[in-house]
Amino acid sequence: MNSDLFEAMEVLADEKGIDREVLYEALDAAIVSAYKKNFNSKTNVRVELDSEDGLMKVFARLQVVEEVEDEDLEISLEEAKEIDPSYELGDIVEREVTPRNFGRIAAQAAKQVVTQRVREAERGVIYNDFVDRLDDIMIGTVQRKDQRFLYIHLGKVEGKLPFNEVMPGEVYNVHDRIKVYVTKVENTSKGPQVFVSRTHPGLLKRLFEIEVPEIYEGIVEIKSVAREAGDRSKISVHADDPEIDPVGSCVGQRGQRVQTVVDELNGEKIDIVHYSEDPVVYISNALSPSKVTEVLVDEEEHATTVIVPDNQLSLAIGKKGQNARLAAKLTGWKIDIKSESEAEESGVYNQTGEQDEFEEVLEDFDGEVDND
Repeated sequence: MNSDLFEAMEVLADEKGIDREVLYEALDAAIVSAYKKNFNSKTNVRVELDSEDGLMKVFARLQVVEEVEDEDLEISLEEAKEIDPSYELGDIVEREVTPRNFGRIAAQAAKQVVTQRVREAERGVIYNDFVDRLDDIMIGTVQRKDQRFLYIHLGKVEGKLPFNEVMPGEVYNVHDRIKVYVTKVENTSKGPQVFVSRTHPGLLKRLFEIEVPEIYEGIVEIKSVAREAGDRSKISVHADDPEIDPVGSCVGQRGQRVQTVVDELNGEKIDIVHYSEDPVVYISNALSPSKVTEVLVDEEEHATTVIVPDNQLSLAIGKKGQNARLAAKLTGWKIDIKSESEAEESGVYNQTGEQDEFEEVLEDFDGEVDND
């Protein structure tokens, strides 16, 4: 019977991908529990397992004392020295107490404990696997839905996609395949909980990393992402090598690369802009597709006043302020947009030769892309 038990443990370890030490620790605890329960013993015991020979032994552990007060826990110094003269007070004497036919009892008692430990260990393996997928894209299948979540089959675990993390206009049915972004992985008493999203800015970033080899290889870097899922997004990109066009790399030949991302996001418009350490240049690029006349920077307040031609004001602000809002998220700067007429009336702007100088600064950074 012992051999069968050990063989079953080996099969479990291989099938579940669980460390054998974890299983044998569980078996050890189960046998100790079985011994104490079935033989009404409070003795401290140690289990010795020999998987190669299929042997299982139980040893009582007794402390050497001058005068025995509890025979289940103690042994006298005199009796201990009869076993081995080297024993001294405080030592532990081990005595084999394995009952006859104990293997069958141990196997039966161990089943529940080992099953629980196996379940816990398997959950740990799954949790570790999915923690490694945090902030990554996974492809799954819609399994079911309730009032709060779409439940996505992701292999060994079911991902939860909250309805407020589904892009506007998207409707999914059971068995539909879907790309999702892993936002959170929790290890709970019910097993690993994986939460996913379709609206997270990280989804857009990872899609570009997949589609653009230069980003994957580190030649082009995505500096920032601002997203209003299902409607419009902006990303800023940079390349250390001046010979590399980061915007062009993301757009691809005939716009093929960016279009693939747009298609995955069901037509979400994407502006790709050059990143710059200079806030004047960066903010001007971020307000694409509008043209900018001047950017006035307040370093202390981390705020800017952007002046645009009168006929560009509505374009710069965008529908319901969207373009300005996304540009502010992208750059991290507060942005106040004024038309040239408004700026002149308020005295913050005078049309002088400074505009030509401003345009020269921007000349090398003209690479914005607007995918309408």
